[in-house]
Amino acid sequence: MGHIERGGNPVSPRKDDEMKHELEGYLRSGQHTHVEEANDPEPAADDDIRVGTSGPVPPPGEERDRARARTETESLRLELARHMDRTAFPADRAAVVRALEEHHAPDPVVEAARGLPKEGTYRNADEIVKALGRPGGG
Repeated sequence: MGHIERGGNPVSPRKDDEMKHELEGYLRSGQHTHVEEANDPEPAADDDIRVGTSGPVPPPGEERDRARARTETESLRLELARHMDRTAFPADRAAVVRALEEHHAPDPVVEAARGLPKEGTYRNADEIVKALGRPGGG
């Protein structure tokens, strides 16, 4: 009668040692196990709508550029209105720049005003925005 190996392990003892060695190396290497990977947050897909502080951001392209331009125009209009008294109007470029500087308007707003045409008088912030050629200038 032949010898029957106890334990029912079909893998030879030498092969068994090799597998243990591979497994130990794998565990020591610090590789992620499947369970750890399941806990990783799913990366955001490119087409996910990102919500910025001002609401949903349109996908890249013309629509986003237009939305950004409208936001910048509106910000400029608000800054102009905030830093210029009604008594400053009507105003030409020099008067607009002077009024903004006196009221400590942000540099980009002052710089924008410096870009106004030399000739021309403005009755309000809307007219200044329009003269600067900003989209949405009313």
